Amino acid sequence: MADIIVTTGSTIEGYGITEYLGFISSQAILGSNFISGIAANVADVARKDTAKVEQCREDAEKQLLKAAQKRGADAIIGMRMAYAPFEAGSFGIIVSGTAVKINKHILISDNVHKELFVTNYYTRLVPRPVKVVLDGDSNRINMKLVCYNYNHEDILAIRADVEFTNLYDERLVIKNVDFVFSENINLSVIESDYVLSKVAPSDLKLLKDAKIILNKYATPRGVYACNDVPVNVTLSSRRLQALKDKRGIDAVEKYRTDGMIWTCNCGHVNEAGSEECIVCGRKQKDIMTKTTFNYEEMVDRMKEKEYVVEIKDVLMQYIKDIDSGVRLELLEIMESGLQYEKTRGNMKETVIEKVEKVFEDASIDE
Repeated sequence: MADIIVTTGSTIEGYGITEYLGFISSQAILGSNFISGIAANVADVARKDTAKVEQCREDAEKQLLKAAQKRGADAIIGMRMAYAPFEAGSFGIIVSGTAVKINKHILISDNVHKELFVTNYYTRLVPRPVKVVLDGDSNRINMKLVCYNYNHEDILAIRADVEFTNLYDERLVIKNVDFVFSENINLSVIESDYVLSKVAPSDLKLLKDAKIILNKYATPRGVYACNDVPVNVTLSSRRLQALKDKRGIDAVEKYRTDGMIWTCNCGHVNEAGSEECIVCGRKQKDIMTKTTFNYEEMVDRMKEKEYVVEIKDVLMQYIKDIDSGVRLELLEIMESGLQYEKTRGNMKETVIEKVEKVFEDASIDE
């Protein structure tokens, strides 16, 4: 009963009324000869025994809370109290109000905002979480889930575990979050309503990664469990962003093939004879690249080196096999890295990242 909010007003600050459950009332009576004659009033009673009057009031309020609890109420609005004389000199207090159900308003402000790509995925036809959006202020952070809806189904709700990772590789796991989709009928990309998160506003800027583990989802046709183990994205955040910009928000892997199978941008592995992906419908001919140079092998060797001068030596061993259109750009990256390394310290990671970007952009554009 202590959780039931009581107010004399018609609204409750910070909450919205979701259901009116009806008028309720209760009373408590003091069987005492406090009142002598019809001329006596409430003030006379109060002066005689304040403690008993207070106890009577508390009893009436407790009965009102019990009545609200029986109705399944979260709050009582418009609470009123009246003092009244009864027969045979008895004195009573009547309290009344309206029982209601409420929910807490989630206030969204523009003070803080962050979007995190989901870095795991499922390889079959289920709603695919692709992004977690966090909004709020200095008091609270709210989140919503953006999903790619391959089947254009009317997704009503998704229950999932949300796992955040920060820059220190510390994890925050929020279990069984219910994301409700109110206005997303038959759309390719659907967004849930906001829900309150457990992310502290001070920690928001530290977040670098989000993973979603689907437990179940609901459609008008029924509730479906998802017992698959999701696959983790192997691309860096920058490379993932570049891929999504070129291939769509659901893209998680680069196209690759060994002649027997081919991996689609959505991550699903298809047989070589399949002209289009059975999950996302992408056609193989539209996403396959014409690049024959194995730049990943070269980059792996570069990562074994310590300084840019050594990285450049690796590049020169492959230079004749690299398309002439990107040779000059790669050499300029090396020269720039050598110059900066003299004044700013080790530039290995920066140079390798730029080399990867050159090839990724070239392969995606083809």
